[in-house]
Amino acid sequence: MGRVFEKRKHTMFARFDRMAKAFTRIGKDIAMAVKNGGPNPDNNPKLRMAIRNAKGVNMPKDRVEAAIKRASSKEEKDFQEIVYEGYAPHGIPVLVECATDNPTRTVANIRLQFSKNDGSMGNSGSVSFMFERKGVFKFEPSKLNLDELELDLIDAGAEDIQRDAEETIIYTKFAEFGHMVKFLESKKLEAKSSELQYIPNTTKELGEAEQDEVLKCIEALEADDDVQNVYHNLA
Repeated sequence: MGRVFEKRKHTMFARFDRMAKAFTRIGKDIAMAVKNGGPNPDNNPKLRMAIRNAKGVNMPKDRVEAAIKRASSKEEKDFQEIVYEGYAPHGIPVLVECATDNPTRTVANIRLQFSKNDGSMGNSGSVSFMFERKGVFKFEPSKLNLDELELDLIDAGAEDIQRDAEETIIYTKFAEFGHMVKFLESKKLEAKSSELQYIPNTTKELGEAEQDEVLKCIEALEADDDVQNVYHNLA
């Protein structure tokens, strides 16, 4: 009974950590959107998208409003978006997407996490050529009628559409991301999340023990407060 309780507690804390990380990430997205385009979502497409993404992870409305208010203040720090490159164990290429108010601190922390977890920091361009930046739109299946909309989605820039019982995912080329956002808004279709991601051109399979070593490195990078996303090509 005790072992079952401990497992449930671990799962609960892991879920809480993921939610807290998601809130922090979206809070920074909101801050950057407000700094770049103002606090009114009606005139700021990036802010509208960040607010929809906040809704998709059940971020409370008062936290969203507080993030907008904070970002509107002159005292709020500016965040820089920086992508660091490197290798996890067993040659797995990794891109680490950060939003930071102190790049010196961030690069030192990222280098340390690579080093502590048998990875290595790379130079700019060392692994990015193995990825392609694409628009990724995720929907609950019930919110998107593909039988009616598939051709319109393709016209709007959909490169690939994947669906299963849990979600429908639309991929676009980087250049078509904005077109898809406008199309979805025109149809009043709300995605769970809409964002640009680095998608690997190929994936690599490893044994279970090797996978665990790679995932340990990735989780350590993800835990850093300045890290927004970590991308890799582990199958």
